Amino acid sequence: MLTSFKKLFQPLQRELQQSWTGLHLVLGVAIASRFIHGLIPNATLSKSISEILVAVLLGLYLRNSIGLGERVKDGVKFSIQRILRFGIILLGLRLSLQDVAATGVTALALVTICITVALVLAYFAGRIFHVPPRLAALIGVGTAICGNSAIVATAPVLEADEEEMSFAVATITFFGLIAVLVYPMIGHLIGLSDRSFGLWAGTAVNDTSQVVAVGAIFGEAALDVATVVKLTRNTLMAPLIVLFGLIYSRGLNNKMSAKAVQASRLDWGKLVPGFVIGFLVMSLIRTLGVALGVLPQSVSSPGDLHLAAGALKALDEISKFAILMALAGVGLNTDLSALWKLGIKPLIIGTCVAVVLAIVSLSLILLTPLGA
Repeated sequence: MLTSFKKLFQPLQRELQQSWTGLHLVLGVAIASRFIHGLIPNATLSKSISEILVAVLLGLYLRNSIGLGERVKDGVKFSIQRILRFGIILLGLRLSLQDVAATGVTALALVTICITVALVLAYFAGRIFHVPPRLAALIGVGTAICGNSAIVATAPVLEADEEEMSFAVATITFFGLIAVLVYPMIGHLIGLSDRSFGLWAGTAVNDTSQVVAVGAIFGEAALDVATVVKLTRNTLMAPLIVLFGLIYSRGLNNKMSAKAVQASRLDWGKLVPGFVIGFLVMSLIRTLGVALGVLPQSVSSPGDLHLAAGALKALDEISKFAILMALAGVGLNTDLSALWKLGIKPLIIGTCVAVVLAIVSLSLILLTPLGA
């Protein structure tokens, strides 16, 4: 039993050993960001300029002014992937399963419409600007579903080459960065509620890390909603990859290679990503704890359950700091010089899809019962 347990965690241990130096840098940026944010004297300004935004901007500055050595890249990658997922799992303790289900059902209809719009628009924009169909499809799937993760997962199915995948990833990163900087300002400017903004961020922003950043910058309640909506999008990735494989092989009259066929097969174990399951388990624990009277109704209200409330509050703070570290990693991982080298056509497609998706999503939220 002990041997099996060790084997299970050996890959994570190796990753940590390789990432140790870079994690020190990410931790330093996160601590510095929290300290800088604490220096903001005005309460209103402090709420508008969150520590998450400070972390992203500080990471961006360090990466693009000083550079990122090879020794620290593994740690930055580890923070964006592993630490972010850990933070999202702990976020589940803030929401009951009823809250998750209510938001998820609303989100499912909204997400389905937005995914369809993004994919159709990417297809037609690609044809208009004579961009290779595979590149247009990768930009569409990255915008519609799950950012860079969806691009990496879909590329083998479409038999896209490394250059097409790199272009798509860079395009998605570029517009995700713009969303992190601009969407919270737009939300405050037009007076969106936390729920409406969370729905908008969860459907219109690309990568999971970017959605978490945008939601957290706007507010904690918006982050909760945005996370549930984004996780709903993530669960649709596996079926859509299979659909892309079928469209690619039949629509383009192209016999798929054995590698592409293997990549397009539906893996039932990956229909729901592991961190989504972890998030739901934490929500279940929260729901049962409140129902049995061992956990308080709110993270911030201790009531008579001082010990349980203290533990819940501590885990919530750990979640917040894990997310802060992950988003410091997002800033450190963004090389602006690489983004400037993108060709104009992929940027045009990315612009069309991102802008129209944002408008469609916001319109559905504000003008239909989906946003109620």
